[in-house]
Amino acid sequence: MKETRTRKTKHAQSVERNSRSHRRFALLAAREAEQVLHLFEQEHPKDKRPRQAIEAIRAWAQGARALSMAEVRRLSLGSHAAARGAKSDAARFAARAAGHAVASWHVPTHAMGAPIYAGKAVIASMSTRLKRPAD
Repeated sequence: MKETRTRKTKHAQSVERNSRSHRRFALLAAREAEQVLHLFEQEHPKDKRPRQAIEAIRAWAQGARALSMAEVRRLSLGSHAAARGAKSDAARFAARAAGHAVASWHVPTHAMGAPIYAGKAVIASMSTRLKRPAD
């Protein structure tokens, strides 16, 4: 059996759950996801799952709300389910950004997924605009 070891460098630091840094990462993830949320909502205006995920993690990060694992799981999986139902890549990536933002409550490093998917959503939306014929 192969032994698995974790290597730490002098630059790597862990984020303690429920710490000030954890809440800050979660808040930044919520902001990144919210920046592209309109790309999902334009396509699916009645589907509030990604918005609810963003609102929940923001409220927790600001100390205004408690979250449970069951609730975070429901919100995150709901956002990812919404992503699977999206027609465009931009909407899909925007919903995934929301799913990763709320998942940062459980695993702080999920916060890194929000700006990655938000960036992918922006690129996808620009790509779609560039492919449209000129008016």
